[in-house]
Amino acid sequence: TSTRWASSSGHLLGRTIISSETWTWLNSPAFRAAPLDLKAEADRHFLQGINQLIGHGWPYSPEPAGEPGWHFYAAAALNHHNPWWIVMPDLARYLQRLSFLLRQGRPVNDVALYLPSADARAAATLGSTSINDSLQKTFGRSTVIPAILRGGYGFDFIDDRIIRDHGRTGAGALEINGNRYKVVVLPGVERIPLETYRKLEAFVQEGGRLIATGRTPSLAPGFLEGPSQSPDVRAVTRRLFEGAAPPARFLHDEAGLSAELNKAMPPDVVFSNGARQIGFVHRSVPFAEIYFLANTGNTSLRTRACFRAAGLEAEFWDPLTGRIVPAKAEQNPEGTVALSLEFEPYQSMVLVFSHQPARDGAAEPPAVSLPEAIDLSRDWDLAFTGTGRRVRLDRLRSWTEDPETRFYSGPATYERTVAVNPGWLSAGIAWYLEFGQGAPLPEVPSSQPGMRAWLDAPVRDAAMVYVNGARAGSAWCPPYRVEITPHLRPGENAIRVVVGNLAMNRMAAGPPPDFQALIRRYGKRFDLQDMENLQALPSGLLGPIRLAPAAAGFNIVSLEEPAGVGAGGRGLTQPGRR
Repeated sequence: TSTRWASSSGHLLGRTIISSETWTWLNSPAFRAAPLDLKAEADRHFLQGINQLIGHGWPYSPEPAGEPGWHFYAAAALNHHNPWWIVMPDLARYLQRLSFLLRQGRPVNDVALYLPSADARAAATLGSTSINDSLQKTFGRSTVIPAILRGGYGFDFIDDRIIRDHGRTGAGALEINGNRYKVVVLPGVERIPLETYRKLEAFVQEGGRLIATGRTPSLAPGFLEGPSQSPDVRAVTRRLFEGAAPPARFLHDEAGLSAELNKAMPPDVVFSNGARQIGFVHRSVPFAEIYFLANTGNTSLRTRACFRAAGLEAEFWDPLTGRIVPAKAEQNPEGTVALSLEFEPYQSMVLVFSHQPARDGAAEPPAVSLPEAIDLSRDWDLAFTGTGRRVRLDRLRSWTEDPETRFYSGPATYERTVAVNPGWLSAGIAWYLEFGQGAPLPEVPSSQPGMRAWLDAPVRDAAMVYVNGARAGSAWCPPYRVEITPHLRPGENAIRVVVGNLAMNRMAAGPPPDFQALIRRYGKRFDLQDMENLQALPSGLLGPIRLAPAAAGFNIVSLEEPAGVGAGGRGLTQPGRR
């Protein structure tokens, strides 16, 4: 995608911060986007190498406009008129942590994927929008990129100018401004400048791996250079790809590319069970290897992941809370580190490998006997802030089931008490308020741009949790649970959950906005998107809700905002104890 081209350019030219416009057309129509949708799309941008998100959009709305306020035709309307805004600070901290973390050190991408720009120019016709469009079509029909990712590697695009102006060969790699690519892939390339091809030949002669798919280069581009240089291009092809033991590898189709890459070098990350919905980004600093992992799918999965991080200790850095805990890793004889990972839908995590010894007090905790989980799905008092309506819930249900709150958009508060046995608060036991897992929804193809998270979530759409008056955390994305251990006390405990839904429900109560006066004055400048037949959406806590125990982890340190990390030297600024 164009996003990947931008991040590749940033990597190749040594630019630390790489931006992209994000969330345009997110989950149509306006005010339909929930915080989970924002996270799901942001994670895709992070996986493509973006580390600064330009949010689209934040429509201004004056007070006389009322609720839910003004909006524009693009779907996302990200402001305080959406009741889920109560968790925007938590969502922002998630985005800040990852944006900061993914700017550290250098990207680790083993594969350079050549952009066949000359072929794209040759294929361009009158009326075509751009060479970029031609390249998009080329890779849209190709399976090269999925094969690289499936093989367990990160990649960057390269082109002729980058190779000519910045490429150096040696020690089995193509080095471009400090980035070392061990394999270069030519995806069905027919035309290639002779200068580029000769540099790639030198790369092979010095131990690098060159793989061509579909066809091998046979032409030089250009009206003047093409006829005179094409014979030399074909001569390079014969030296590289023909003979009894050719130094480069040619694959007639792309199906075998993953296996061929695995022969050339060990994978960076391998996931078992064909977990193709897990994406990763690898960055390296002098004293640690940093991996951002994200489940891009709407189903849970368990996988065993092997990382190319032999001899290093592993830690989980939770981007939602900032907490850091040791990870149980297994050193394999083949030089990899294996971990068992569990992902809920759209869940993300950070793994950091380093030579740092185990943290003080991070030994394996003693085994403890866990109490039974407590079902809290009944007997909640529910108060709607905007109307003053109060109800007693004998079961959890959507606000839309009640005719009086069917079109309610705003905050509502759930309250109840729970008795805690003093023995439950012993060391080694952590307590979580769990809101359920949700269920995957079938993806519905759409001709409209944009994306959404296809999950029937148990929290619709954001919740803030308070225990005995203290804020414990928020729940707005999987895993829908909040640790409340520090706030519990023996005896009765007051639990309060403030929930915000979407402004869509208020919009569904009436006709679509009438812009005829605006159109008469300025002309028709836009078309409203998906505003027909608006329906009120499920809202509130849908459950089931449990107070669930687990073996306590290690909350060794909190990774605070970037300023605190840099100033205090606790994060990625220094090796040694953090």
